[in-house]
Amino acid sequence: MVAACLPLTVPRVFGYHIYTVVSGSMEPAIPIGSLIYIEKTQPEDMKEKDIIAFYGGRDSAAIITHRVVENRVLMGEFITKGDANAAEDKNPIPYEDFIGKVRLSIPMVGGAAQVFTSTPGKITAGSLILLAVVLQALGSVLERRNAQKNS
Repeated sequence: MVAACLPLTVPRVFGYHIYTVVSGSMEPAIPIGSLIYIEKTQPEDMKEKDIIAFYGGRDSAAIITHRVVENRVLMGEFITKGDANAAEDKNPIPYEDFIGKVRLSIPMVGGAAQVFTSTPGKITAGSLILLAVVLQALGSVLERRNAQKNS
């Protein structure tokens, strides 16, 4: 259980954001259900073909991951496109919506990550840990009783 949580917690200590991909706009490079690690970087340093994450709009919590087509440093914006999309995104992405650069993508792990990081997932994980502790204690008690009977 702890080993399963390490890839979701340790990278955050080093400044990475972790997200699960929920759309197919970057397939086949980043399939739906992938776990992606985003490193905070300077937007001016992004180059054509880099994959970046950004907020979908001023008042949106949606996070989009697309490839840089052009970095307009003087204007402070990106032109982006999803690999699976026929055309570039309609609107340029302002630097203030930029989150960071995709450093790692792990296919099929995102679904499991969502389960562990959701409230029901955390409750389930905590319950399993508690159950393991209770069973361990019960096993110790039964072992002592058997040892006393055999003495």
